[in-house]
Amino acid sequence: MATIRKLRGRWQAQVRRRGMAPRAKSFDQKTDAERWARSLESELDRCGSMPDTRVAESTTLREILARYIIEVSPRKRSAATEICRIKALMRRPICHRTLSLLSTSDLATYRDDRLKTVAPATVTEELNSLSHAIDTAQRDWGIHLYKNPCKLVRRPVAPKGRNRRLVADEEQRLLDAADSGRNEVMRDLIILAIETGMRRGELLSLDWAHISLESRVAHLPLTKN
Repeated sequence: MATIRKLRGRWQAQVRRRGMAPRAKSFDQKTDAERWARSLESELDRCGSMPDTRVAESTTLREILARYIIEVSPRKRSAATEICRIKALMRRPICHRTLSLLSTSDLATYRDDRLKTVAPATVTEELNSLSHAIDTAQRDWGIHLYKNPCKLVRRPVAPKGRNRRLVADEEQRLLDAADSGRNEVMRDLIILAIETGMRRGELLSLDWAHISLESRVAHLPLTKN
């Protein structure tokens, strides 16, 4: 059983088990001390060892994201996009939360606030990045959490995707606008995109080694589908 006692004006909870170093933590409220002790004991009964939550209690979400964009993001195809998204995330107030204090209500509030200014798909991408960063911290960096709160947060419903082709004189108007723009290759990019259905990233990553002018073929060695 845990020991709960008043110590220097605060409530201290202490959990002891034979063969393991004791764990203690102080709280302002007795109920918080009892809740912490119960969760620690239940985890001990479940896995047979006393989890060390001190790292999670002192590590902020921002610190996790900073490490993630150095060690994990560069290995992804979408590295540049993800790093940009996470750096923007790191400026949000929610990132000052420690991992142990980060709750589903914090994330739900963040989701609802962001939906006022950005599309649902953007919010979903941000929540997914947060979730994977926390998963990585749990699996690979030895940071113990009882659960990943991001996985419990409902994702916003995205609207139906658009299914539309250019009609009437829209293509010519688009090409005329490209001719008057500052980018001299924009017209060619638009024509190639219309004729092939290639994505922006696929167009911009084309290399001469993957193009045959004789057979009029562009080969995409790495594509989404």
